[in-house]
Amino acid sequence: MKLRSFAAVTTATMLVLVPGTAAVAGGHGHGNSCGKQANDTYAELLKCVTLDGVLGHLKKFQKIAEKNDDAYYPGTRAAGTEGYANSVRYVSGLLKKAGYKVTLDPFEFNFVYPSLLQQLTPVNAEYPTGAFTNSAPGDVTGPVIPVDINLTGDRASTSGCSADDFTGLDFSGPSDIALIQRGGTTPDGAACSFAIKAANAEAAGAEAVVIFNQGNDPTREALIVGTLGEDHGITIPVVGGSFANGVALAQAGSTAHVRILPSETRTDVNVIAELPGKNRNNVVFAGAHLDSETEGPGINDNGSGSAAILETALQLAKIKPQNTIRFAWWGAEELGLIGSSAYVEELSQAERDRIALYLNYDMVGSPNYIFQVYDADESSFPAPVVVPPGSTAIEDLYESYYTWKGQPYDDAEFSGRSDYQAFIEAGIPSGGLFTGAEVVKTAEQQAIWGGVAGESFDQCYHIACDDIGNLDYKALEVNSDLIAFAQLTFAYSTESVNGVPGKKVPGKPITLPAPAGPQGTFVTTDGGDGPGHPTL
Repeated sequence: MKLRSFAAVTTATMLVLVPGTAAVAGGHGHGNSCGKQANDTYAELLKCVTLDGVLGHLKKFQKIAEKNDDAYYPGTRAAGTEGYANSVRYVSGLLKKAGYKVTLDPFEFNFVYPSLLQQLTPVNAEYPTGAFTNSAPGDVTGPVIPVDINLTGDRASTSGCSADDFTGLDFSGPSDIALIQRGGTTPDGAACSFAIKAANAEAAGAEAVVIFNQGNDPTREALIVGTLGEDHGITIPVVGGSFANGVALAQAGSTAHVRILPSETRTDVNVIAELPGKNRNNVVFAGAHLDSETEGPGINDNGSGSAAILETALQLAKIKPQNTIRFAWWGAEELGLIGSSAYVEELSQAERDRIALYLNYDMVGSPNYIFQVYDADESSFPAPVVVPPGSTAIEDLYESYYTWKGQPYDDAEFSGRSDYQAFIEAGIPSGGLFTGAEVVKTAEQQAIWGGVAGESFDQCYHIACDDIGNLDYKALEVNSDLIAFAQLTFAYSTESVNGVPGKKVPGKPITLPAPAGPQGTFVTTDGGDGPGHPTL
């Protein structure tokens, strides 16, 4: 979760790449007019930023993922893979050809190899898994030893919470694997963290640990991959499992193979593109993360945001803006907002001060969507961060646009849990759009936005099926137009955000209505922004 400024990146190692294939965006059904005209009016720009144009980029991202034959993460565009490198080549090549000053901004990150959980006997099966955050590496094959687990009835569990749970179990072998169930409290009544369970297992002599989900209610059935926290002192590998996989591993005579390979430091890049305006010291900045999860092509998350800002940037390439416009395609967001955080972190205060606002677009075409705007005015959710002054004006513009187009919308928590985090920590006014991730759509939301109640906003969130079929075209088209509208508006004036005088957008003016107000369909959730890695 780090970042840096444009002046800073231009002094860093810079590499400009030319794409092998350039499906040039320049009208997409409007002949050559869009590629020749300035597109500096609302009418021209909204005509030229089309669904076909955005889908063209997404189809390219899909093909890039399909051609990625990485030994560990094939079929993806994850940071550190050829799929990400070719996504960078595609985006940067189109931008350079369009006339932008393009910089590839390097950052370092830990490249984590996929973990392995394979049962060898009495059945041979490989199970989905993941390394617990801050787990030690290791490669262990041996007997699986269940530790005080409860697979029936209420499935109440304090598995591994006490050293006494290991009494009478034989961990004297050279490669024993402790099988521990999620849940419970320690003997003194404290919460029983994953770190406590793993530390007790290591103290008992285990060489590896599998922590599987508790299975006591529907939310505790799936694969669980948590965190061990900091400074835990555990030196053995710890991986996760689902409740069903825990049941399988608990069979008599079970043996398994657990592997966590050591991570390695790699270097990747953010793509930064800038078009100077008359005011070089008032930068209108929009960004989206370019990397996918390690499980699939990442077409909604976040090819959708990346493609929408790419098409916007290409169609704005010939304007002469009042303010400088800058776009970023961030790397390693899925690993912890690493590319964007590194970028902002390395900005001088003077460079941070040049940024008038930052607009973030992460998942704008979810297949079971609702339209959401980051809740800067905290009308629905108290923000867990300090909201920079001026952010509410960004929210108002988005909401007024939805109102103008007759589209109902709701709030998403202004959480900082995407690439806008470092910008808001630097006090830069920020905003963004979101169409939902793994949170389940309610019947009330179905009545407003359509779709299917009882299913996630994106059932393919962070899994392999997030491909070119995992989109809602209406959501993608409406939001692509709004992204372009906002960029053009602020390219000419950010006065509503930071008080810097600007100019009117050329052409026929548009008077937006006052925001209709959020639908208020979230009561106990955070607007569809899912949880991070749990500790318990």
